[in-house]
Amino acid sequence: MVTHGYQCYRYKCWKVTGLLPWCGCIYLAGFILREIGAFQYSNLNIYIASIVLLYAAPPIYELVNYFILSRILYYVPYHSPLHPGRVLTTFGAISAVVEALNANGAARLANSSLSEDAQETGRSLLKAALCLQLGILGAFVFLAAYFHLKCHKSSLLPSNLNNVLITLYISSALIGTRTIYRTVEYFSIADLHPEPGREVSDISPIIRYEWFFWVFEASLMTCNTFLLNWRHPMRFLPRNNRIYLGKDGVTEIEGAGYQDERRWWITFIDPFDVYGMCKGRNMHRGFWEQGGVESMGQGGANHQVERQREVKEGHRTGAA
Repeated sequence: MVTHGYQCYRYKCWKVTGLLPWCGCIYLAGFILREIGAFQYSNLNIYIASIVLLYAAPPIYELVNYFILSRILYYVPYHSPLHPGRVLTTFGAISAVVEALNANGAARLANSSLSEDAQETGRSLLKAALCLQLGILGAFVFLAAYFHLKCHKSSLLPSNLNNVLITLYISSALIGTRTIYRTVEYFSIADLHPEPGREVSDISPIIRYEWFFWVFEASLMTCNTFLLNWRHPMRFLPRNNRIYLGKDGVTEIEGAGYQDERRWWITFIDPFDVYGMCKGRNMHRGFWEQGGVESMGQGGANHQVERQREVKEGHRTGAA
């Protein structure tokens, strides 16, 4: 948590990774309440609060990954399949729909005054929401991999770009594994119907044993936190989203940036500008083809020189 805050200050990247310290605070509070609850079994409020906090942090980590991919696409705009700013709005909006399903399903399931059919609808909504979460994560990784492949085919994959993409993949894999665990856990709980004479051994091990939680929740999310400390994405990317990588794979240029003149609601509905492609026009104005000013970045010469050295070394390695 403290390290994330320091890195945001050092790299001047609060707009991109400013949620990481918040994630650390949420997890810390969740584990503190979980430890307190271990000695106060009868306090239901502490138990509920710990569960809510531990469930809340991973989606925020996923939101940070949306910010990171958006900044990656700004860095190599000519290989971006959509406007970089739409990564956050599109995936964020879909995630909001999933959260709405979660809230509606949980409300129906928790309200014992509703009919059995209404509660069953709540269970179905929660199951659908969990499956959609995995689908969104898969689509996100596919988008990143598609962009990665385009860069590789054009021999434009310097070490700094490759490093931040690898970090993104590992983080997504950790979050995805955790989400699969939570999905299996919920399906097991939803199918659990207490009956007289039922043996404890008949209950799924994923519910009975706590080590599943420590391995697939606590350990994985701790690894994700340390990963983003060790390989902080803004070590490898410029702080100004108008700075992009030249097609020589070495020079960094400050250009005009993306200028999507469509109305905001159209960009939300059609982030890939399918309508524009059908009409024979491009969504983007190709500002990288108009030239720009070679940039040393905004975050201090030492950081920029160090990062440009990584770009050049990665370019030479790829050429060899």
